[in-house]
Amino acid sequence: MKQQRNRVRRFGTLLLIVATAVLSACQVEQDVKVLKLAHTLDQEHVVHKAMALMGERLAFYSNGTMAVEIYSSGQLGNERELVELLQIGSLAMTKVSASPLEGFVPAMQVFSVPYIFDDNAHFWRVLESDIGKDLLTEIQGARLFGLGYYDAGSRSFYSSNTRIDSPADLRGKKFRVLNSQTAVKMVEALGGAATPIDWGELYTAIQQGVVDGAENNPPSFFLSRHYELSKYFSLDEHTAVPDVLIMSLTVWQDLTPQQQQWVQQAANDSIAYQKAAWHEASEAALLAVKAAGVTVIYPDKAPFRQAVAPFYQQMLQTQIGPLLEGIAALREQPTGQQGANNE
Repeated sequence: MKQQRNRVRRFGTLLLIVATAVLSACQVEQDVKVLKLAHTLDQEHVVHKAMALMGERLAFYSNGTMAVEIYSSGQLGNERELVELLQIGSLAMTKVSASPLEGFVPAMQVFSVPYIFDDNAHFWRVLESDIGKDLLTEIQGARLFGLGYYDAGSRSFYSSNTRIDSPADLRGKKFRVLNSQTAVKMVEALGGAATPIDWGELYTAIQQGVVDGAENNPPSFFLSRHYELSKYFSLDEHTAVPDVLIMSLTVWQDLTPQQQQWVQQAANDSIAYQKAAWHEASEAALLAVKAAGVTVIYPDKAPFRQAVAPFYQQMLQTQIGPLLEGIAALREQPTGQQGANNE
């Protein structure tokens, strides 16, 4: 009888321990702040990998009290839809190209003006200067919070039916562009017909002949499998449009100052990783599409620059004129004179 009472007592103690452990686990789970992040890219894309790293770093900095949950490949919508979800606080984070952001922050159209950067060093000098920081700050007016920029390389034309050696080869051809009026005008200045189409619908649009081609960077051209349909890739490198890592301002303001610091630290680590990995990803993508039978063309850029020179002069007379002048002023500025690094 006594042994039976002891067994009952031990069983009761065991149940108490298990119940306490379950309650503790539930409490730990409840204490984890999960930030939902969505984007439209393939999981093999270097930007996705950078975001995954951000999640790892955030978990490290927060000692497991914060996490990033990623929805890739357009699962939750296209870029504009994701931005709108951020604005109402239904989604925490996304990556969006700077061009579509001009619908929310007009100054972002500056990145769709062709040939404003001399090289990648000039590009990053601008993004890490007061110009780049001020543009991120302006995003807050659209209920968004800018965490920083990802490198999206240079955008170049690819076509399913013709080589593009000069602007003359664009005439009469329809090319998909980002949802940006400035991008539309840029292609028109080069002689082509611009058609904004959602990224997720572009493969079918090329396949069905809705457009003759598109313009993007090498990793996106490769991972989207657009090379299966477009056998000519002309590296005219007309624009360098960064990706912008943004957060819902509502979600950001709901975080404690300590949590905000952890998120920014994790984002900075992600940006540094992506910036270093981008060149390698671009070179690998070019090798892969060449192996798949794509003709990669390295055209003389002078005719392209000449064709868009009047467009550049027109943009100098608009509200982004001072930004264009500021970008030009940073062309030869030594690294030691830059503003504080956003990383």
